[in-house]
Amino acid sequence: MSGLTHFDAKGDAHMVDVSDKAVTARIATAEGWVKMAPETFEIITEGRAKKGDVISVARLAGIMGAKKTPELIPLCHPLPVTKVTVDLTPDADLPGLRIEATVKTTGQTGVEMEALTAVSTAALTVYDMAKAVDKAMEIGGIRVVLKDGGKSGRYEAT
Repeated sequence: MSGLTHFDAKGDAHMVDVSDKAVTARIATAEGWVKMAPETFEIITEGRAKKGDVISVARLAGIMGAKKTPELIPLCHPLPVTKVTVDLTPDADLPGLRIEATVKTTGQTGVEMEALTAVSTAALTVYDMAKAVDKAMEIGGIRVVLKDGGKSGRYEAT
């Protein structure tokens, strides 16, 4: 279990003690996408979905997801999230929506999980709102593309 911080010496899962870590500015950005049929893409981008404005609702769901991360992921620390942005960008080449979420805090641990949860929640909301017309939608590509702050420094995906 070397290098896995969420396991103790016996191999049992535990919440990492961050009480001795410095409080620093932290930021993380994650991305993902929802692929769909061209007809579904048109319905969403033209605002014709029966459940309402898919992009706006998914953005709000992503923000809420970031704030609820420690309630969903058992070993995540509750953090004072200071900023969440969730952008859903139509991409006719997928066809579908590209999702990017950025989360900021000032704390003793990073916000990568919050950014990933924001993207995941937004993507699931898109699926929920459009599943009546396209059950074959695909969610994917969810990953951290930027992490900065704390002892481990900056990470940027290539």
